[in-house]
Formats: sequence, structure tokens, C-alpha cells
Amino acid sequence: MMKRLKFISLILIGLGFTGLNNQVFSCTNYLITKGASVTGSTMITYAADSHVLYGELYFWPAADYPAGTMLDVYEWDTGKFLGQIPQVAHTFSVVGNMNENSVAIGETTYGGRSELIDTTGIIDYGSLIYITLQRAENARHAIKIMAELMNNYGYYSSGESFSISDPNEVWIMEVIGKGPDNKGAVWVARMIPDGYISGHANQARIQTFPMTGKTSISSKNLDKIFNPEVTTVYAKDVIDVAKQHGWFEGNAADFSFSDVYAPISFGGARFCDIRVWSLFKDFSDDMDQYFDYVSGHDLENRMPLWIKPNRKLSNLDVMDAMRDHLEGTPLDMSKDVGAGPFGLPYRFRPLTWSVEGDENSYCNERATATQQTGFSFVAESRSWLPNPIGGILWFGVDDASATVYAPFYCGMNEVPSAYKVGNGDMLTYSSTSAFWTFSFVSNFSYLRYNLMMPDVKALQSKMESAFTKEVLDVDKKAMSILEKASMEDARNYITAYSVNTGENVVAEWQKLGQFLLVKYLDGNVKKEKDGVFLRNAYGNPANPDFPGYSEEWKSEVIKNTGDKLKVVGDGH
Repeated sequence: MMKRLKFISLILIGLGFTGLNNQVFSCTNYLITKGASVTGSTMITYAADSHVLYGELYFWPAADYPAGTMLDVYEWDTGKFLGQIPQVAHTFSVVGNMNENSVAIGETTYGGRSELIDTTGIIDYGSLIYITLQRAENARHAIKIMAELMNNYGYYSSGESFSISDPNEVWIMEVIGKGPDNKGAVWVARMIPDGYISGHANQARIQTFPMTGKTSISSKNLDKIFNPEVTTVYAKDVIDVAKQHGWFEGNAADFSFSDVYAPISFGGARFCDIRVWSLFKDFSDDMDQYFDYVSGHDLENRMPLWIKPNRKLSNLDVMDAMRDHLEGTPLDMSKDVGAGPFGLPYRFRPLTWSVEGDENSYCNERATATQQTGFSFVAESRSWLPNPIGGILWFGVDDASATVYAPFYCGMNEVPSAYKVGNGDMLTYSSTSAFWTFSFVSNFSYLRYNLMMPDVKALQSKMESAFTKEVLDVDKKAMSILEKASMEDARNYITAYSVNTGENVVAEWQKLGQFLLVKYLDGNVKKEKDGVFLRNAYGNPANPDFPGYSEEWKSEVIKNTGDKLKVVGDGH
């Protein structure tokens, strides 16, 4: 009897939904090439956003399997059994969304045309990521594996955009099924030109692309993907499927993947592409021209797939980009009455709403940073180091704006207990889990955002800045161990560092939560200096501050209440 292996479902109710009309806009990916980064590393980001996603760090050890082993595939979102596929002889270790070869994969769901979903497929988008990571040697290999998995076993999910990186290249790949009982998928993969940056956020981004010439191949010649001249790869029937459905007529040069398979809408621009624009605007002097597009008012003037930044990005820059709330733009959510008295840059769902008696619909903004994030990361791959040492998954749980990106080396062989799968879940509180620790701090901070978040940001910045310097010493030590001993010893060292760092991050954040509770108890603000609370001569807390409300908020209250709160006479 053939041995069977279960591909474990890690998340219940996942990261995106299908169809143009019922899409839930979640997840953000940014892509940074070697020539666009300060150090020459490649970077991709991923915010796994869902109201029911528990943030934890997945881990698969490397393994060898006998011939005939079968792999059970379960839908990542629901745990539904989809079928079996043959297992390969050897799999690589995977930490989160990065394998020991410094290959990383992220995703955003764009949904697209619901007619193209094939419920008979075996490979859903989550399985596509994690099966591929266990098998891929580099980014091009990953694309080939993904294409073959979908072609051989069928693609189960709706439209997806994938970010795929290795130490040298960064790619975007967009896929969608071919319809019921039509095995496979149509797709396009493009390499981001070196020196450029890109992004995707739940809206398909690839429009026209070259289909001829030495830089472009179809899936008929998929083995040629390893030719370094090739920068565009596409499914051989990517246009044929569109023509069969009557969605496209014309020449190949005019074919736009996004416009055909995921037509742009107000939501696709305002809730999705605006998050790409949020990255681009901070590293370009030419993005104001697209504001009408991303605000949903001019859907013709779409942004380019990639831009050349006006300066190079560090890993800290990329972490900060994941924390954007549209600050400094006309859509800054902290500046209108919806922000409440303490400038909260979040609006709780739904995204669109209406008022009885008003025929119009209105929206809340969907910024990059959002409260319902399970986990997020910046995957950094550094070509000048051996892969198990050169790849760092800067990983955080809960709201990216209030998390700490801790460095986890891709060659580590153990996960910190605070981040392990099974340490709590969305309905089970665990005092030792990273997710619940960070969720307490962020949710408490939402109550008085403009007062409490500076304390959160101060510790966040201090820790992340320290880590970016610290890992350079860890790199040197790991390389010294490698030279004197073995890669196994070097991996044991980076594992010990990663595990200790993860546990220490959670311990520090638990202390921060306690500090915030004491400092901001009952609506006042206790005096402190450098984290030490001040006392009066009798040992009691020094008289606290009562910051009250802003002038703008008090004016809004008066407008809303009229004379109801007016003090009469001398007020006594």
C-alpha cells in the first residue's frame, strides 16, 4: 500500500473570496528588486489579512519520501479534502512563506471572473504556495512547478496574483482557472526589471505583455524558463480561453490579462490598487497623476506594473511601507470625524455603507495596514550568502502597523513556541502566544490611538533597528561556523538566534502591554520618564495628566448636540 501524507490545512476561512461582485479585499504584496534595494537584496512582502485568520509561523522540515508516496491535498482556507498528488522524493524545509533556498512566495486574491472557477481541481491557491515552496530551488523553478501543478491536477481557486522571489530575481504571476471541468489555468508571469519595484493588492495588475521574441515564451516551451533572457512566461491558451468566452477579439499585442480576466472597477481601484499607489507615491515624484484613478474616479488612467524608485529601499523602508494608512493624502482616515476623538486611522467593516433615506452608497478606505491581519512579512533574500543563511523572513503577527518584524532565518530548523502552530487560535486565548500578545497591545491602543501609538512605535522602531544591525553579526558568526564546522552547525546557530529572538520579542511586547495599561488606566495619563513612572513625595503616582479631546473634536460635539451640553450660569 502506498504511503499517504496529509498536506495539513493551517487556516480556516481564508484570505480571499471569489467573483467580481462578492470579493473581499484583503492582502498586500510589495516587490523590490536587487537594484532597487539599499543592500542589493531582493524583497517581497505579504500581509495575510482576514477577520478570522490566526497569526502563526508555519514550519515544514526537509524530508525524503519513498517512491509511490502520495500527498493528500486539503484546501488551505477550509480544510476540505481536494484529492491526492504524487509526492516528490525530497522536499525542502519551509519557514512561513520562505524555504531554505531563500525562495519566497506571497499572494493576493483578485477573484476575477467567477465563471472560470473549477471546483473539480485539486490544487487551491494555498496548497499551490506551500507545496511549491517545499519543492522549488529558485523563482523560475517555482513558476514551472506552479504551472505544472495546475496543468496536471487542476486549479481549484479563483483569480490570484503571486509574488515570487529568490536571491536574484523577483516575479509576479497572475492566474485564473479555465472553468468547470476544464483542468488547468490561464496565467502570465513577468520578471520585475532589476532596479524597479512593483506591487499587487487584490486587483490583477498585468495588462499587455510581450508574446513574441527571445524574452517571452509560452507554456509549450516551459523548460526554456531557465534561460536568463526569458522575462515573460504565459499559458499557451491565455488568449484562446478569453476568445471562447467572447471576452476578447483582436490582436495578441492588444491583449490585456487584467482587463479581460479581472476588469477594473471602483473597488478594484479604490480598495486595491490604492495600496500599490501608497508604496509608489513614497518612492516616486510622478504618482499624483494617478490619484484620480486610485480614488476610483478615472478608471482609464491605470498605473504601470512597475516603477523605478527615486531612491533605493532598505528593509526598514519596506517594513514602514506595510504600515501605511494613507497618511498625508486627501484620503487620510485620521483626519475626519470618523477617526473619533483620538485620530484612529481605521474604519471597521463593512467597506461600503449607506444611510436610510440617502440613495447614495459610501465607503471606508482600505489602506495597506489594517487591523484584521493574521500575519505579515518582509522576505529578504541576500545573494552574497549561502541560501539557508542569506534568507531572512522578517515576520510579524496581527496589525502590521503595531507589530514587530522579527528576523527568522530561512535555514532555521525550529520555530519559537510563541509563534508555533497550535499555540492558541482565534477562539482560544493563549497568554504565551505571539498573536494574542500583539493583539492585546494593538486593540488596546485603538482606544486612544494618538496618545498610545507613539509608545508602541517607539519600542517597535528601537527593536527593528537593533535587529537590522544584529543580523549582520549573526551572519558573520554563522559563516565562521560554516567554514570551521558544517552547514548543519551553522543552521543550529541561526536557529538558536531566531528562536531566542522570537521569544524575546513576545516577552518585551507583554511588558509593553502592561506598561500601557498602567499608564493609560481610566482615561488619564500617568507621568513617566524613560518607561519609569514618577511618584510624589509620598510614593504615590505623580498627579496624572488629563489630555481631554482635541479642539476639532469638541467643535464636532457642539455641532452635533447644539445647546444640550451648554453650561448655564457660572457652571457650579
